Amino acid sequence: MKKLGLLLLFVFGFGIVNAQSSLPSVSLKTIDGKTVNTAKLSEGKTIVISLWATWCVPCKNELDAISDVYDEWVDETGVELYAVSVDDSRTVKRVKPLVNGKGWDYEVLLDTNHDLKRALGVSTVPVVLIVRDNKILYRHSGYTEGAEDDLFEEIKKYAN
Repeated sequence: MKKLGLLLLFVFGFGIVNAQSSLPSVSLKTIDGKTVNTAKLSEGKTIVISLWATWCVPCKNELDAISDVYDEWVDETGVELYAVSVDDSRTVKRVKPLVNGKGWDYEVLLDTNHDLKRALGVSTVPVVLIVRDNKILYRHSGYTEGAEDDLFEEIKKYAN
């Protein structure tokens, strides 16, 4: 039993040490086909990156909830949100119609090959990051109603 405990402690501790502390440089496409490099998104400013998928109900709930208050966030903090879809080649065609139907004002990027997801060590979505100058300042997995308020409190700590 002690050996199992030590093994778990080692594995857990190793995961913390290896946690991604900077935003990796990955090329992604916008839903309009333009190429964007993630390393350039947060130069000199605070951004939020939300990894999501069309098939993920909590992801859509989170982005809907943020959409309701996003204009206030931008007015108060100047923060920009990038919604990074991790839909694969089979489901990526659903992204643009969903975004248009929802009326989200975010920049939507496509991580079809899961390059960013893999580089960040993300296993499940939704995941939200607060990033400034490519440094990941905050990371949260999952969504429950009202979590957008907690996220905004974190954004205010790091905003311009």
